[in-house]
Amino acid sequence: MDYLPIFLRLVGEPCAVIGGGEAAARKVALLRAAGARVTVTAPELCPELRALVRSGAIAHRPERFSAAALEGAVLAISATGDRTLDAEVARAARAARIPVNVVDDPELCSFILPAIVDRSPVVVAASTGGASPVLARLLRARIEATIPAAFGELAKLAARFRARVRERLAPSERRPFWERVLEGPVAGLVFSGRVRQAEAALQAELDAAAAKTPDPAPRGEVYLVGAGPGNPELLTLAALRLMQQADVVLYDNLVPEAILERTRRDARRIYVGKKMADHAMRQEQINALMIQLAREGLRVLRLKGGDPYIFGRGGEEIESLAAAGVRFEVVPGVTAASGVAAYAGIPLTHRDYAHSCVFVTGHLKDGAMDLDWHGIARPKQTIVIYMGLVGLEALCRQLVAHGLPEDMPAAVVQQATTPEQRVVTAPLGELAARVAEAGLRPPTLIIVGEVVRLREKLAWYESTQRA
Repeated sequence: MDYLPIFLRLVGEPCAVIGGGEAAARKVALLRAAGARVTVTAPELCPELRALVRSGAIAHRPERFSAAALEGAVLAISATGDRTLDAEVARAARAARIPVNVVDDPELCSFILPAIVDRSPVVVAASTGGASPVLARLLRARIEATIPAAFGELAKLAARFRARVRERLAPSERRPFWERVLEGPVAGLVFSGRVRQAEAALQAELDAAAAKTPDPAPRGEVYLVGAGPGNPELLTLAALRLMQQADVVLYDNLVPEAILERTRRDARRIYVGKKMADHAMRQEQINALMIQLAREGLRVLRLKGGDPYIFGRGGEEIESLAAAGVRFEVVPGVTAASGVAAYAGIPLTHRDYAHSCVFVTGHLKDGAMDLDWHGIARPKQTIVIYMGLVGLEALCRQLVAHGLPEDMPAAVVQQATTPEQRVVTAPLGELAARVAEAGLRPPTLIIVGEVVRLREKLAWYESTQRA
């Protein structure tokens, strides 16, 4: 280990920055965020630093560097861009026993600045020892994606309760207590923005632990999470967090293996998908299973393709959980319609082509579709049909019968957002035949409307795949 990772407390401490350009301004911003009193030494300042001087936020020595610029400072940063001058600053700082950092020149540094993930009071720092600052920034981006933005709020909540926990629990009881709190429902409330409820829940946990009140039953919960249209890169940060936290996963037919791989490695997986005339489990059974598993004290991930509340029967599942008194959390996902729009080059609305968009389901019932044909077959409106492939011929026929022209542009997209994406476009009157010829298979989504005309111009995803 070439560098010892440490965190310096600089609140109210004097720090010297040498240089007046943009690089110096970035370092000044970092020091100010840590509470330091900053003095910049440089003959000229960039507009950002000039504004800070005018506001009184920093001090300025309008002169070339001399050792006097370091007097009283506890830390120095040189960002002049002139290696000869930077070396002079480094020598003077070392002689004065002041830690010094020289921007983009590790050889002159006595300390280096890491890439920082700030979730104050939680701070994570990543460093490559100066070998590759770009690599450190890439590492920071990955860490950013795994640490919820509300992690700092969780730390603040824990800090407010530390003294109370110390007073009421024996040393041997504190660690398991905090593990339950920081990995359980209290943390979930914080991450979902319900800090007041989290504080009340934490107080209740502490009261029960101090009274040694036995839990009458294990307390599990259910996470209803939208997995998006298929591409794992479209998962939300909240979805990834809960996927890594769950003990058991109930997943649908539309959730691909690439997304399942993002769940916890040791989580139990249960397939509950439904295809036409092939239901692994009836909806009532799924509802009952979620309740049973939660009552066993497990964290249950109900993972659904797209968004749980758009033709995903999420509302029915939440109703059953609420009636049973089971705690739950809902995380929306990118619905298939949005995924298709982005990846197939078909915007759902456009000032020149569509002023509204309607989502419908194309399930057949007794060989027919029970839709409000007059309501959806309107000019300047995009129609998105979920689960309509089997009844595509009847769908096209009814849309034409209710006023849409046979030459209305339409498209069917298979496995949108994935490398297996296929798109068939055709006039409405020819769409069913073209799709049959292409042999498209579920999962698919159908889009009808003038916006389909834009596909050839906007289909960026397929051009990247060809490249």
